[in-house]
Amino acid sequence: MDLLPLFKSVIDQDRAPVVICDLCHDIVYMNPAAAEHYGDDGGELLVGHSVMDCHSPKAREMIAKVVEWFEEDESHNIIHTFYSESKEKDVYMVALRDGGKLIGYYEKHESRKRDTGGFYAGIGRPGNTSKPSE
Repeated sequence: MDLLPLFKSVIDQDRAPVVICDLCHDIVYMNPAAAEHYGDDGGELLVGHSVMDCHSPKAREMIAKVVEWFEEDESHNIIHTFYSESKEKDVYMVALRDGGKLIGYYEKHESRKRDTGGFYAGIGRPGNTSKPSE
């Protein structure tokens, strides 16, 4: 079974922005949420361009240091890089490896906001807005 379409679908269906870069810092993929999130900066047109062009000199320095840290040890795979209080989200850089060898990295956003849509909302009867027991 070809797992590639399944893995791509996992990234595409994520509601959080995911930006994938190679070791030259070129953006090789953005999921739809990332294209929308970075729409004012060019959105999906950023694919093929250096992620370094989108960051300040200090941020570029830190990105390079994180990649060096990833390269130092196979257990170095994720690092917290930013927290936005106003958006209630954390941002991480995550190593991408093939057989242990570093092949790239991605930026992952994680929301701290509670999903208020209700468990299994939309399935079964219309208006299902089940809430967890408190």
